[in-house]
Amino acid sequence: MDALIKYGRDDKNVEVRDINQPPDPLPHQVIVEVQAAGVCGSDLHMWRENHSWEIKLPLVLGHEFCGTVAEVGSDVSGFKVGDRVAVETAAEVCGECVFCHSGNYNQCPNRLGYGALHDGAFTKFVAARKDILHHIPDNVPYEHAALTEPICVAYNALVEKTPVVRPGDTVVIQGPGPIGMMALYIAKLRGASDIIMLGTSRDLKRLDVAKQIGATQALNIETDDPIELIKSMGDGFGADLIVDCTGVSIALKSAMEMVRPNGIITKIGWGPQPLNFSLDPMVQKAVTLQGTFSHLYSTWERVLGLLSSGQIDLTPIVGGVYELGKWEEAFEEMEAGNNVKSVLLPS
Repeated sequence: MDALIKYGRDDKNVEVRDINQPPDPLPHQVIVEVQAAGVCGSDLHMWRENHSWEIKLPLVLGHEFCGTVAEVGSDVSGFKVGDRVAVETAAEVCGECVFCHSGNYNQCPNRLGYGALHDGAFTKFVAARKDILHHIPDNVPYEHAALTEPICVAYNALVEKTPVVRPGDTVVIQGPGPIGMMALYIAKLRGASDIIMLGTSRDLKRLDVAKQIGATQALNIETDDPIELIKSMGDGFGADLIVDCTGVSIALKSAMEMVRPNGIITKIGWGPQPLNFSLDPMVQKAVTLQGTFSHLYSTWERVLGLLSSGQIDLTPIVGGVYELGKWEEAFEEMEAGNNVKSVLLPS
């Protein structure tokens, strides 16, 4: 079967290759026939070899996916052949560490994520543990269900990790990529009154999409000063919450200038650049700086409910749907900022 493989550590060492289908499922597994898979910014980073996390090689890319159950292991209940399922990213966890026992398996030190340390979903069939499967509501199309994962990242960051976003709050989101857009949806649902999306000149189309889905302002930081804007709003002390979705380290310096005393900076984006500035402003303002990573089973159930109810509509987000053979176009359109999100159809 065809699969999109990262095979080396140089720029663009990615191509479609033929691989074996997975063997019969283990007792606790199902085989999922992939119907749609989202292209993540991390896939672009691995394509360009500028990522900052460990991966295996060769590697089948792709970790945002959904499909139909094709085979069922002997111990699996609650799922049958033909069921429509969304699949979490934690392909394997140990089940024995303190984090697994406490339900925080996203922090399992032995976690193997699809499309990083475990072969991913840019292919036709994938084996998945029953524990990470979720039924897709009938009214949610595959192209949207495939994007459950990035919404879960944002939900975890703005609901499960961030103590509170209150009606009347000002929220600044750095980076109008897929995660930034999902954070915008969640901030709006939580009742934030002012939601400001920040991007650059290459993000102009995405900034327009941000305004379409609820940003009260969308700013190109290369032509306008976001710090000046934030200080001109409300009482002038800054934003209640800054959400860093950029993965660019210098964004934290800007975040410390924009956040109000006793405010919160929630950092989602990854980046390899070292800091070359002082964190003293964060100390002086008594700001909470927190990282946030991945998601848990309950996150997925809630997000699928939001998709089913129509409270999150991904239609403006999906810029293009591509057959697997057109993967490079899908990647390039995202890299150029023309698509907020590209979706591949590997089956």
